[in-house]
Amino acid sequence: MIMEPLRPILFHPHIPSIEYIEQTLLPDIYEVRTARTIPDLAEAIKRLGIRGAPALGCAGGCGVALSALITKADSLPEFLDQVVSDADLLRKTRPTAVNLFYGIDHVLTAIMSSQTIEEAKSRAVDAAEEVIDADRRTCHAIGKTGLEVIPDGARILTHCNAGALACAEWGTALGVIRSAHEAGKNISVYACETRPLLQGARLTTWELLRDGIDVTLITDSMAAVLMRKGAIDVVIVGADRIVSDAVFNKIGTYMHAVCAQTHTIPFYVAAPLSTFDEESCEDMVIIEERDPQEVRKVRGCVTGPDNVPVWNPAFDATPVHLISGIITEYGIFTLPRDIETIKQLKKGKDMQRH
Repeated sequence: MIMEPLRPILFHPHIPSIEYIEQTLLPDIYEVRTARTIPDLAEAIKRLGIRGAPALGCAGGCGVALSALITKADSLPEFLDQVVSDADLLRKTRPTAVNLFYGIDHVLTAIMSSQTIEEAKSRAVDAAEEVIDADRRTCHAIGKTGLEVIPDGARILTHCNAGALACAEWGTALGVIRSAHEAGKNISVYACETRPLLQGARLTTWELLRDGIDVTLITDSMAAVLMRKGAIDVVIVGADRIVSDAVFNKIGTYMHAVCAQTHTIPFYVAAPLSTFDEESCEDMVIIEERDPQEVRKVRGCVTGPDNVPVWNPAFDATPVHLISGIITEYGIFTLPRDIETIKQLKKGKDMQRH
């Protein structure tokens, strides 16, 4: 039985503030924190208190609206300059996260044609709430789309956390898993721990146990052995950015894709249309590199000498030829075959908004 939905980001325009589940503390502590300023929100995003591609889109959109509500400017030009400046601060927090940019730009576009500050504030709130509501609907649609790739009795491998905590609700990869469970399919999940910050161990297992879904935790390096033993039927992961020739997701994803192809196991990505950056290619994307201390220490425990050099990219790129399909709210696509369809769908969504 699925419990009440997790909603990791809530926007309160009447306060104004943004409430969020502090994900760095899970699973030990469930704590809801509040961001009342743009620097507060930017810091929460940087430290991964708020994380996950769709959730970042929600945070970006709500952040621009929050800026609009708290800005003390007296003139419309001054108001817009301040909001754009705050948007730029948020944009710089996670350079690989295309959904963050989508959420920010969606709200900025909504307010730019405003004739008064009050009109801009009203439009900003409406646009931010649109981003959150759309993500909730989208994740449930992704879950339904993905049902066709999950056979009854499936043993599923997933990496990192592409669940409700990474979205406005339900999840992308875990949304497919939740939908399969809700549909009565007898599934089980292997969750990779996801070094260095253990999003799989801390967040994915917590979410699945909460919903009564059979889950087993493994280290990242155990996945290949399970595949060789015939213990995995399908791999499903999320995505932080999808370009024309690759999918960017949490570091370690590429490794699982290579192993899945070697063992002829289908490898699926679950992501909303907003995660596609179809005009770009792999070489054009900047991969965020994070603090070396995330590798030298795990939740305060020393795992390596302080003076050892560390390479710590947050994401890797999986070439599209390793991906069986990309599960979206509009169906399952493959690249590069369906690139024009994706462009047309995105163009249609843009026209609907305007």
